Amino acid sequence: MAESENIVVETAEKIFADLADAQTINSDKTGSWKAPLWQALSEAGLPLAWVPDDLGGSGASLAEGFGVLNAAGRFAIAVPLAETMLAGWLLAQAKISSPDGEMTVVPASPKDRITLNADGSLSGRARGVPFAKAAKHFALLAHGHDGGISIALVDAAKGRIEAGLNIGYDNSDTVTLDKVEPITIKPAPKGFDQETLMLMGGVVRSLQIAGALESMLDISVRYSNERIAFEKKISKFQAVQHNLARLAGESAAALAAATSAADAVANATSFDDAVYLEAASAKVRCAEAAEKGGAIAHQVHGAIGFTIEHILHRYSLRALAWRDDFGSESHWAVELGKRVAARGADELWPLVASR
Repeated sequence: MAESENIVVETAEKIFADLADAQTINSDKTGSWKAPLWQALSEAGLPLAWVPDDLGGSGASLAEGFGVLNAAGRFAIAVPLAETMLAGWLLAQAKISSPDGEMTVVPASPKDRITLNADGSLSGRARGVPFAKAAKHFALLAHGHDGGISIALVDAAKGRIEAGLNIGYDNSDTVTLDKVEPITIKPAPKGFDQETLMLMGGVVRSLQIAGALESMLDISVRYSNERIAFEKKISKFQAVQHNLARLAGESAAALAAATSAADAVANATSFDDAVYLEAASAKVRCAEAAEKGGAIAHQVHGAIGFTIEHILHRYSLRALAWRDDFGSESHWAVELGKRVAARGADELWPLVASR
């Protein structure tokens, strides 16, 4: 990690540590922690980190932003930081300036479509849009009747939002647009499509899951060294040690897959087959790790890990919820299989070995 990347990530980590302590947030039933956190993040330029200076952002590199998102996962941040960063990145692809305030991306699923009508308005329905209820603007990808792809900035108030919650108790809403006029709309760059957006979103979620797993491991190891059973620490029991080793393995695998995919995206000039392999594989592996790792962490904690007072669920439930955003593990496993089959058996090993 370069020195500039260290500075950006360290700034984010300091803000998270000061204003997003998991125990403090867990005890705050009014949500009063959100406004100070978002203000500090905004003042540091982090929500628009991936937006160039001339488009109203901070001009940070992709690698710097990915580092911030991994740190956000370690703190299980429950504000639309990742969504606003991703929205700003999407708008920047079409040279559209990003406004201040919270944003999110529409659609957030490979199966949903927003249509660009002949009169320039936008129509469609997108489910599972993270933090749509909290967003002031949408960064939107639209399909024209002629097959063209456009990127638009939309006032969130113009759409109909049906509030929903994911299993982490964060907003996962349904957005319906009925001939909504965009604030700005421009053609997407050549080769940019919905699959590209889903892959980028998948890498973002993979990094967050990997971060959450790191924290689950740390919390579980600490608890095992504090909890006494049968007159000794439970960390001394072989079964617990075995489970912690498995959790460490899942955390390491997720981190390796997510950071490898992030490096591939940061250093690529396009979302080619190599990036596709990295991003899709990372989402599949991190989703698997979230399921296995979360189960192990809760098993180590026993009943206390399931209580609302304990912070473990902040990480485990969000990691599980992030699995489905921008394509589930089953979606990417199927699509990856199709891609490999289309290339042919002789091309598989050279592609895998090149990574």
